This record gives sequence, structure tokens and C-alpha cells, in this order.
Amino acid sequence: MILAASAVKTLAREAGIFRASLYRTWGHLKDEFEKRRAAAWAAGQQPAPCEARITRLRDLNQRRAGKLARTHTELTQLKERQRLLLSVLAAKDDELQRLRRELSTLSCTSLAPVPKQQEDASTGVLPMHRT
Repeated sequence: MILAASAVKTLAREAGIFRASLYRTWGHLKDEFEKRRAAAWAAGQQPAPCEARITRLRDLNQRRAGKLARTHTELTQLKERQRLLLSVLAAKDDELQRLRRELSTLSCTSLAPVPKQQEDASTGVLPMHRT
């Protein structure tokens, strides 16, 4: 079991030594502390308040990491959709420009409506003839 940094700090403070000394000189005491702590956990004893907080914060961190991963996936999908829609929009703009050019070439010639009696009865549209 790996001793949490806050537990090492607390152990060193309680022993009246520096944390680095706990690792270098008193490593066997740190190991004994870890064994006893693991045995207490196995026996179902309540952890110290800082341990409960660490566990709670670790769980919160995992949930937030999962949410971040889901948000990142959604953002990636939205960026791909935006890229696709922009390409569709560019194609539509190209088509619109082409149709405007065609219209401008047609407007150079005068168009005269066909007399009323030749109106297409099925659509109600007057055919246009060039003159």
C-alpha cells in the first residue's frame, strides 16, 4: 500500500522529524505504519478524517475526469459536424454564385412575357421567350 503524502506529512510531524528523514532514515517505521494502516482498513476501522477526504476527493476527481472525457468526445464530434456543414455551405455558395452568373448573362438579353392566353393552366406559370 502506498502511503498518502498527507499521511506521511502527518506521521513526520507527529514524530518531530522532517519528512525527508522519514523516507531516508526511518523508512522501516514508515513501512510499519503502512502495514498497520492496511490492517486497520482490512478490519473495517474508520479511516482518519483526512483519509476519508482523500477518498472522497479521489472519487470526485474520477467522476470529473470521466465527464471531461465525455465533453472532449462531444466537442470533437461537434467540430467534425461544423467542418462538414461548412463544406456544405461552401458548396451551396458556389452553386449560388454560378446561378447568379447565369442569371446575369440572361439579363443581358431582354425577356418578354408570352401573352396571357398561352399560360400553362396546370402550373399557372407564364413561359418566357427571348426576343
